[in-house]
Amino acid sequence: MTLSAEDCLAHLRTLTTEFAQAANDGAANAPVPDCADWTRADLVTHLGEIHRWSAEIVRTGEPQQRAASEVPGDLAAWYAESAAVLLAEFEAADPADKCWHFGGTPKTKAFWFHRQLHETAVHLIDLHGCAGTTPVLDPIVAADGVDEVLGALLPRVTRWHAVPPLAAPLRLRATDTGHEWTVVPGEPPVLGEGAPAATVEATAQDLLTLLWKRGDVTPGLSGDEELARAFLKSPLTP
Repeated sequence: MTLSAEDCLAHLRTLTTEFAQAANDGAANAPVPDCADWTRADLVTHLGEIHRWSAEIVRTGEPQQRAASEVPGDLAAWYAESAAVLLAEFEAADPADKCWHFGGTPKTKAFWFHRQLHETAVHLIDLHGCAGTTPVLDPIVAADGVDEVLGALLPRVTRWHAVPPLAAPLRLRATDTGHEWTVVPGEPPVLGEGAPAATVEATAQDLLTLLWKRGDVTPGLSGDEELARAFLKSPLTP
């Protein structure tokens, strides 16, 4: 991963604050682009519940059932409380301690620092989308999010989706940070090495939103564009 767990925690404090501030900035029933039939209220409730669920996993180190919450009228305040619960558990945790998670990386608590940072970042993009705006993420956070999709989620993609098609190595490059990732064929494809048959180039934030199927990103493509488009079209995340 690009960021340490401690760096993730610092960025998570910032993003959860931004999310809480934006949570009531508009109608609760406003639709959320790219999130099926969700409303703004659904989105805020979802992220708050995910924070509380993740906090309990980090506290115990064991898998937990995700519980539905009784959300009060002040949704933004309830979300801020949910974020505080998560941050408190992260502050008390040793990222190196063993912990259950669903990704394809070592089973430690560090996974959840990255997962909650990027859950919040992507849903902040969704929340802004209700108003037709786009937040600007720190490019290093976005690059770490790309790394999470390709390095931690893609190896477990068959938990949620079919194997993405990839007949030859594909390179993704963040034009603003210079980070590069090469995905190689497999069941499923994984990060590796090899001469790329195609290259996808965009800013780190655009790559992140592209992998999470958000917005209308048009990356730069070179080489076998059909191979690149087929891989990018496939669902890669939960």
